[in-house]
Amino acid sequence: MSPTEVERVVAVDWSGDQSVAGQRRKIWAGVWTAGAPLRLESQRTRAELIEWLIALSRETPRMVVGVDFCFSYPAWFVAEHGARTGPEFWKIVVARGENWLSRECADARFWGRKGSLRDGKVPTEFGGTGRLRMFRLADLACKMKGKILDPDEAAKVKGIAPKSPFQIGGAGAVGTGTLRGIPWLPRLQQAGFRVWPFHRPALAQGHPLLVEIYPRLLTGVVKKGNAQARKLYLAHKRTHDPAYAALPHNIIEKARRSEDAFDALISVIEMTARRADFPRLQPATSTVRRLEGAVWGAKG
Repeated sequence: MSPTEVERVVAVDWSGDQSVAGQRRKIWAGVWTAGAPLRLESQRTRAELIEWLIALSRETPRMVVGVDFCFSYPAWFVAEHGARTGPEFWKIVVARGENWLSRECADARFWGRKGSLRDGKVPTEFGGTGRLRMFRLADLACKMKGKILDPDEAAKVKGIAPKSPFQIGGAGAVGTGTLRGIPWLPRLQQAGFRVWPFHRPALAQGHPLLVEIYPRLLTGVVKKGNAQARKLYLAHKRTHDPAYAALPHNIIEKARRSEDAFDALISVIEMTARRADFPRLQPATSTVRRLEGAVWGAKG
């Protein structure tokens, strides 16, 4: 086996749920290990999941983990807080993230939660042409074709509307999971993980790799919130893709019953199929990428 060959892939469908029960229900992990059957698991809190990932990495250091929350915020917002890189911004989120999530937070840029001072509304600052300020370049790259820069047009691309890490409530909000995910990145870094694109992959040196993923980019067009649509999608995959055809019935059933399990399963299969790409990833060279990060598999 090559010293750069990936031996394990884990795809995590994350959750910003505040309750222990919610975390155990919503956080799912798909696990592929060379020479072993694929696994699809839940029942862990965020803290338990992080310690479990660290334990797995010590067992199999040439491991890649994908998680579906944003590793940073738009460059202008990161710089506003005096950070010169995404990892410097993580410390700020550790200190201020829960305040940004609170209903009493006076910073109107965090929006979507009804009953807060913002009452669920998009702030004026992000209206009209200012709408693009809500997004990182990585977020736009996930959802736009070529040079399309209008989010209203982007929403028509594969039926996927852009989501902003500033949105902390409402359908499809990613901000809560992000603000409760970023504080765990320093723990993983301290445990030896390289966090792309802020760090260069070093799988051959025994450093596991962490990447940001966007499950919709990996699943393609499907109404993931609809159980029948998930069933039909998986049935099609089992007919046309050997990786799915080899899955046991119980794993398929988990993915049929839960959108979170579905995302974790599709993500781990797609990541595993492209695992040779991970050792070749390059670290960020542009100022924006060093501030904002990037999404694995997205162009731009």
